[in-house]
Amino acid sequence: MHEIGLCEGLVELIHQQAGGRPVASARVRVGARHAVVQEAFGQAFTLAAAGTAAQDAVIDLVIMPMTVECRSCGDRSESVDTLANCPRCTSGDVDVTGGDELVLESVWFSEGAGARVPGHPR
Repeated sequence: MHEIGLCEGLVELIHQQAGGRPVASARVRVGARHAVVQEAFGQAFTLAAAGTAAQDAVIDLVIMPMTVECRSCGDRSESVDTLANCPRCTSGDVDVTGGDELVLESVWFSEGAGARVPGHPR
């Protein structure tokens, strides 16, 4: 379960941002190439966050697609399937780009615990 490694790094980053304040939630963007399973990611985050300021945090996980460009027909599309074929002609002769990011987009702290991390949409 590679999600544990991803979550350990994520919890460390959240810990740095929190400065001791309890974390209510965090939004994370993960590229499809990481092949993250949402349920496994949630379990891994719970394990990694135990005993930290993020232990009760809710994680909003956003899977970012990769771009699939077909060498056979030239079609360009997006996919979250790591084994993507061209949706137009079904060819497996594709170039895949993107979908490899791992971004802590925002952190929200518990009520009365302080301000949010800049850049959060709320």
